[in-house]
Amino acid sequence: MRITPQPRTRRGIALILVLISVVVLAVLAAGFAYSMRVEVKLARNAGYERELEWMGRSGVELARYVVGQQLAIGVEQYDSLNQKWAGGPGGMGTSNSPLANIQLENVELGNGKFTVKIVDCERKMNINAADERLLHQGLLLVGVDATDASVIMNSILDWIDRNDLTRLGGAEKDYYEGCKPAYACKDGPIDDMMEMLMIKGVTAELLWGGASTNHSLAAVQMSERVAAARQQMPTFAVGLTELFTPISSGKINVNTASPTVLQMLPFVDQNMAGEIVRLRAGLDGADGTEDDTPLRNPGELVNAGLPRQIVGEVMRYCDVRSRVFEVTVDAEVGSYRRRFVALLGRINPRDVQILTFTSR
Repeated sequence: MRITPQPRTRRGIALILVLISVVVLAVLAAGFAYSMRVEVKLARNAGYERELEWMGRSGVELARYVVGQQLAIGVEQYDSLNQKWAGGPGGMGTSNSPLANIQLENVELGNGKFTVKIVDCERKMNINAADERLLHQGLLLVGVDATDASVIMNSILDWIDRNDLTRLGGAEKDYYEGCKPAYACKDGPIDDMMEMLMIKGVTAELLWGGASTNHSLAAVQMSERVAAARQQMPTFAVGLTELFTPISSGKINVNTASPTVLQMLPFVDQNMAGEIVRLRAGLDGADGTEDDTPLRNPGELVNAGLPRQIVGEVMRYCDVRSRVFEVTVDAEVGSYRRRFVALLGRINPRDVQILTFTSR
């Protein structure tokens, strides 16, 4: 029997088909392996997410304990930057209290660790409690022209108040209904400082100052009038967010407020604000250190040169206690990190309430 060899072309095609099959199988195998790696990673991330969230909540609970215990220290009838909650070494009553060995940085828990940062809201003025005097002074400190400051101040007050009466240069529903797109005037308290961008005359630069480039300006573009106003206003070194907060007890803590915030108080100029900071900072001139000498009551402002006859008027706006605290918890497990932010309302040492809790 004679065997006829196959042509070379047929053998070449078969080899090509085999190679294609091998490549396809290799691609499928690689795709399957990659898919499995993704599934495993997603499953691991889901586990880390739960662990990170519980670490965040643990950090908030630690903050609740710290601010509660701080109030329980009887010899310190004030809140200041050298206390444990503020990241300081602790005041004069700390060494004999449960706060003596408390750490807020790199607290190890489970497979990870977290760091807690606590900031009191009373270091700023509550925008919803500020009257014309404080609002106008705050706008001047930011760098707004006196005439524009009156317009913006009245617009803020119109946004907050519950009536439809328009102040001089202010804005009520007729103004906002004429914007493109139209929206309603809130006629209620401001819940978030971002909400300020909806108010006539308030721009991103005015709200955040020099940090405005770090924020989205989309909200500003909701109105052609607001957008036009934004183009005409300068960039400010200090923003409204550095002076005001939407939630606090309504008074400024003179032990934690910045020199700029202190200048919103009546009769307190730059020199007097500097003197207040010098008095509370102690001999080393630095806030938040062991030798701090915080004010024990607002009446001690006379030691900074404030005339005694007007201290009573200034005391309407200030205090030495803080009651609302913003807590930031940075949690990490391996290479995974999450940030959680909470607001705490302190009523007494045993009653520190969580007002909000969010992740960022």
